[in-house]
Amino acid sequence: MSGLMKIFNIGKLCGLLICGFGLLWAGNASCAQVTNLRFGQGIGTVRIVFDADSKVDYKVFLLNDPERLVVDLKNAVVDKKLENIHEENSLISGARIGSAGADGVRVVFDLQKPAVVKKMLLLPPQSNFRWRFVVDLEVASAREFASLVGNKHAFTNEENVKTAAKSSKSSAVAPKNTKKKYVIVLDPGHGGVDPGAIGVSGVYEKHITLAMARELKAVLEKNRNYKIYLTRNRDIFIPLRDRVKIARRYDADLFLSIHADSAANRKATGLSVYTLSEKASDKEAAALAEKENKADIVAGLNFAEHSKEVSDILLNLAQRETLNRSSEFATFLVAEMRKSTHTLDNTHRFAGFAVLKAPDVPSVLMELGYLSNRYEEKQLQQKSYRKKLAISASRAIDRYFQNMKHASVF
Repeated sequence: MSGLMKIFNIGKLCGLLICGFGLLWAGNASCAQVTNLRFGQGIGTVRIVFDADSKVDYKVFLLNDPERLVVDLKNAVVDKKLENIHEENSLISGARIGSAGADGVRVVFDLQKPAVVKKMLLLPPQSNFRWRFVVDLEVASAREFASLVGNKHAFTNEENVKTAAKSSKSSAVAPKNTKKKYVIVLDPGHGGVDPGAIGVSGVYEKHITLAMARELKAVLEKNRNYKIYLTRNRDIFIPLRDRVKIARRYDADLFLSIHADSAANRKATGLSVYTLSEKASDKEAAALAEKENKADIVAGLNFAEHSKEVSDILLNLAQRETLNRSSEFATFLVAEMRKSTHTLDNTHRFAGFAVLKAPDVPSVLMELGYLSNRYEEKQLQQKSYRKKLAISASRAIDRYFQNMKHASVF
């Protein structure tokens, strides 16, 4: 399945949920609460992910006339907060939710074309995730689909399922979250033998980024809920993959890489914000990513206790969560920075920056402006201007963490 599959939250089922689950919602407190439903698009495949607060029992099978995938979840209820269904994928055109007996939920997915269940996984809580039930669908021929239709070909907990947990007796495990403070890692770009961009007056990007990071650190440390680290606090060279390792070593909740740009056109001005994309949003973003990337990174999570298949699924899910949270922070950052400085058109951009590739740390890169522009270079050398930018960035960070207090919507 594609490493950057698109995720869609399920929703506009609110009316169905309220009408169809009035009785179920008041059910047994021991029932699993299904809090979210996500879709991921791959090449000829679609992944369905159910998020729940405890382990779910299930039954999955195909029906025809019309072609449907049926997922029955036993001893389960559905969170009323689900909303805004999106149908932008190659296999599923819609979903309907109803009851499956006295203590179960039935989710029926309408298929656009014949498809079969490629694999299923029941994943126990790990990192910021609770329980996840994953169903991978793969496009199939009409004959293959027809041969697997009906209850006799159903998948259940006991049959044809690969489970990530070899043994798990707990039916309700809360996500691990013992940190008292949010950890923020600030990454001043370049350093040491790598000066970065060189301004029209000869100022080095590496000095501007370090000064900006120190300013932002000072502002953020006024908030007692934050713990701030810098990837470098002096003029030294740190390889890109080591910057990511630093963020992961500190168990960062947020990673902000700070840079300053340059361009052949000395009239170019404006701040910009980047999040990760394997396909840059435009040629300029692609060129910038190529310029910044001196080395690639292999983002690795320690999944030694799992099979490669399960590890790949876990990594993929972590990346999806991280990409969405990165974009959420970028949205807040753009909104706040616009209040204090000039920004580029299409301010939030996408590129394949190496420092943004941590699979489990929301990461954003901010280009403060153009050192190739005499006016912006002069501004960025002024402490008062950098402090103004730092205050705006800190407000965006505050908004991000305030927003993250609610349940995950990814």
